[in-house]
Amino acid sequence: MFPSGLYAPEHMFVLGIDPGLTTTGYGVIEVVSGRERAVAAGVIRTNPDLPMASRLAELHLDLSGLIAEHRPDAAAIERIFQNRNRNTAMAAARASGVALLAAATAGIPVDEYTPSAVKMALAGVGDAPKDQVERVVCLRLGLEAIPGPADAADALAVALCHLQHSAARRIEASA
Repeated sequence: MFPSGLYAPEHMFVLGIDPGLTTTGYGVIEVVSGRERAVAAGVIRTNPDLPMASRLAELHLDLSGLIAEHRPDAAAIERIFQNRNRNTAMAAARASGVALLAAATAGIPVDEYTPSAVKMALAGVGDAPKDQVERVVCLRLGLEAIPGPADAADALAVALCHLQHSAARRIEASA
């Protein structure tokens, strides 16, 4: 159930994205009269043997297809954080840029959330373990099992985080 029925949107689709160059997670959540449900969750994979530009073009095409299919009202992307491996961080940043471009090109407002903000929104603790966040995703969306792979569950968590932040913004605006 949406955190506050009073401030829940009547109907809304949110696309959550967990960006990565090899694997990008996505999750689409629909809210109807304050009830949240997962509409789609999965991953987009690119071939590591292809040139960078080809992989980014493929990712853009696939994300644009998802956006055209589900027509989300908003997109939420997990913000890239400092990674020990510079190459991994650069690849994820490129994938994040492609996700931002796909949403912006479709005219969809985008918000970015750090991993700790997502964990805080769902579990109440910014350094919550991954399995705890996954359990909250299942509970909030009424799922019997954690969506796999992990990138898909992460994307659903990002979308849920966005819904909570949107509700908080509506509360602040009405105060």
